[in-house]
Order: sequence, then C-alpha cells, then structure tokens
Amino acid sequence: MQSLQIGLWVVVMLVLLALVFDFMNGFHDAANSIATVVSTGVLRPQTAVLFAAFFNVVAIFVFQLKVAATVGKGIVDPGVVDQYVVFGALIGAISWNLLTWWYGIPSSSSHALIGGIVGATLAKAGAGKLVMGGVLKTVAFIVVSPTLGFLLGGLLMVLVSWICRRSSPLRVDNWFRRLQLVSAGLYSLGHGGNDAQKTIGIIWMLLIASGMTAASDPLPPTWVIWSCYLAIGAGTLFGGWRIVKTMGQRITKLKPVGGFCAETGGAMTLFIATALGVPVSTTHTITGAIVGVGAVRNASKVRWGIAGNIVWAWVLTIPASALVAAIAYYLGRAVF
Repeated sequence: MQSLQIGLWVVVMLVLLALVFDFMNGFHDAANSIATVVSTGVLRPQTAVLFAAFFNVVAIFVFQLKVAATVGKGIVDPGVVDQYVVFGALIGAISWNLLTWWYGIPSSSSHALIGGIVGATLAKAGAGKLVMGGVLKTVAFIVVSPTLGFLLGGLLMVLVSWICRRSSPLRVDNWFRRLQLVSAGLYSLGHGGNDAQKTIGIIWMLLIASGMTAASDPLPPTWVIWSCYLAIGAGTLFGGWRIVKTMGQRITKLKPVGGFCAETGGAMTLFIATALGVPVSTTHTITGAIVGVGAVRNASKVRWGIAGNIVWAWVLTIPASALVAAIAYYLGRAVF
C-alpha cells in the first residue's frame, strides 16, 4: 500500500509538472498567435492575448486527438516509459523553453518536448526503443512546416495583391484590419489544437506507464484533455512580449494585409498537420509564413540575419533538450 501511495504521488507531481510545461508552452508561443495582429496595430497586446487564449481553448471542440496519440504512443515504445523518462523529458523541454524565452528567441516548445522524450529514452534504453517512423515524421516537419507556411503565406499575398490591385491602399488597409481578426482567430485555433495535444500525449504516456490507463484505450481521460487546453490558454493569456517583438517587428515590417496572409497561411499549415497527427512547431510555421509574405512584398526588407539566427535555434532545439533530458533522467534516478 505504501509503494502504491508513493507511485500515486509521483504521478500527481509529474502531471503538475507537465501542466507547468503546457502553461509555459502557451506563454512562450503566445507571440506566434498575436505577433502579427499586434505589430500591425489591429489589436492591443492585452486584447490580443485574451483573444488568442480564447481560441486556444475553443480548439478542444474542433480537432481530433491524433497529435496526442502520436506523442503518447508514436515517438517511443510505451513499454520503456517510466516516471524517470517523463521527468527527464519535461525538465529538458522546460529548460530549453526558459532559455529561449529569456533571450527572446522564437524556438519550438513542441520540438523541445519531442527532444526531451527522445533524450530521456536514449539514456534509459538506447535507440532501439524509439519509434523511428514517428521521430522521422516529426523531424521532417521541421523543414516541411516552415516551408509550407512560407509558400502558403507568399501565395496568399500574391493572390490578395492581384484581387485588390484596383483598390486604394487605405481601403485595403481598412478591410484587412477586420479580416485579420479572422485570421488571428484561426491561427490561435490551430495553435491550441496542435500544441495542447502534445502535453495531453505525455500525460497519457505517463498514465499508461503507471497502469492507470490501458495502452489500448482510444482516448485519454477527459480531465487530461480539459486541463491541458485550459493550461495552454492560461499560458497564452500571460504571454511574453520579448518574442512578440522578434516575430512581429524584427523579421520584417507587416501591414494588416500581410498579417492576414501570414496568419492564414500559418493556420492552414497547422490544420493540415493536426489532421495528419504530426506534432509541428507553431513557431516554425508562423515564422515561415511571415518570411514568405515579406519576400513577396520586398525580399530586401526581410532581415535574413535574424531569420538565420532563428533557424539555428530550430536546429539546436531537439539535441539541446535531449541532452538536458538525458542528464535529468540520471539525476532523477539518483535522487528519487
């Protein structure tokens, strides 16, 4: 009875740690949802985060839990997961999120978590316990999601420019100030739908490992789903301004029409990835879409050096969080 009680407390503490990560995910990635709508002056920052947080939570009614299934069962063999693997994964992801938030670097919370899971699993059991199909699919979308965002954002910018070619700049600006509320809502919906499910997946993984949920169950418990969506919404509500400035102002200057095209292109990419069950980076996606819009308007106005620094953060995210997760795994085994 005593060992069961200890096991229960370990599960409770790790669930709380996962929800802290989920909150930080929303906090860290709030910029992805609101950067363009704030930088174009359509919404004030406080209104924008409230708007984005609302749609983060509404996503619970829109998307199936395919991404959660990928994270919970499709990255590593569920049989190798224990409390130390989950602890290591979360510490690796949280550490990388804190570091990149502090320096205002728009990195990926999603890939930090995937890197953490991979690193902790490698530390425990080696590469043989990784589900390579799920890992490779996730890694491939490091390239696919920003590329698709770039293409869709750029194509939308070309299409909108052609449609509005006979309209005055003032009229176009007024129309797209309204339309950008729609695109920002769609992007926040996609953000909540993809990112909240990653935390659902790791809690589901923990519950399977503890025997509280069967691996054959098609869905995680309802309380897990609701708590993760509410946690990411709360994180977005308190989102940081550091990354907003990088995303919305430093890469390229945007007008409402450009913000609309970037957000819509990014939202389309997120909807596709979530439907396919691929855990993608909302950061990568919106960055690619912003660069695509900027390149169509005037490639010389895109600050390619800043974009290059962001790409380096993308490259480093999985190995860096994996390394920290492996260290945290060994520390967890030594301490607990």
